[in-house]
Order: sequence, then structure tokens, then C-alpha cells
Amino acid sequence: MTREEVLDDLRRKFKDDIIEVFDKSPKRVYVEIKPDSIVQVASYIFKDLKARFNTASGVDLRYHMEILYHFLIEDINLLISLRVKLQKQKLEIDSISPIFEGSSWIEREIHEILGINFKGHKDLRKLLLPDDWPEGVYPLRRDYKEWDKNVIRDRGV
Repeated sequence: MTREEVLDDLRRKFKDDIIEVFDKSPKRVYVEIKPDSIVQVASYIFKDLKARFNTASGVDLRYHMEILYHFLIEDINLLISLRVKLQKQKLEIDSISPIFEGSSWIEREIHEILGINFKGHKDLRKLLLPDDWPEGVYPLRRDYKEWDKNVIRDRGV
């Protein structure tokens, strides 16, 4: 498939799931989808389009949290980033780790540092933070407050 065929196919197949397509450059496209569509769309990109899952990234924006799932279709050198926006009142999304195990660790990391719950993930235990890190304290949230008054953090958290 060509780049144009891939994008046309996505738009046609997931017309009710796609909110916006931002065609950033010849090698990169952002596809914002409804949160409830992540498993279906990611599965199609991974299995049917034969894309490689690179990673995911999460960020706390002013009014919502955003997760970007990055896939690369190597044959045509196209990076597709699925963008999902989660309202802060409901930081929960279906896990894609049952589809491809390679997403398991990054979902754990996002859960741990941003507090997003990945429904259906088998193992959301801590990955990066120390065991004594308090529950409910997420170091990459905008509202993070230092919880340990004795610590000196001069290079971030």
C-alpha cells in the first residue's frame, strides 16, 4: 500500500472512530481517535497494516491527558501516531497489551507516572519509581507536589 492508500483506508474503515487526521509531513501523520476505539484501531494498524509498535507517550495538558501511540510502517516509511485525549475525571483506557505484548512496559510506565489506568492490563505494578513511592502521587502530572520534605531534587523527579 502507498501512504495515500493507507490514510484513505484508515479514514474509510474508522470513519466513526476518527476525530481528526493531521498530516504533519510526508513521513508522519497524527490520527486522533475516540478513546473507546484504541484497541480496534491499534489492532488494525499492527496486524493488518503490518506496522511496528514503537512506543507510546503520555502528557498532562491543562484540561486533559493525552496518549500518543506511535506505529511505523517500514515499507513506506510512515510514522502513524494515534492520539487519544482522556478527560481528567476519567483517566482510563483499554490496554493494548493483550494485542501485542510490546506495549506492556510503556503502559506500566504511563500508569505509574501519570496515573492513567489501562483496563485489562495484567500487571500494573511499579516499574520506575521506588517501592516506597506513595500511591496516588504521579510525578509527571501538572499538579505534582513534592511529598518528601527531606529530599533534594535538583534534576527533576
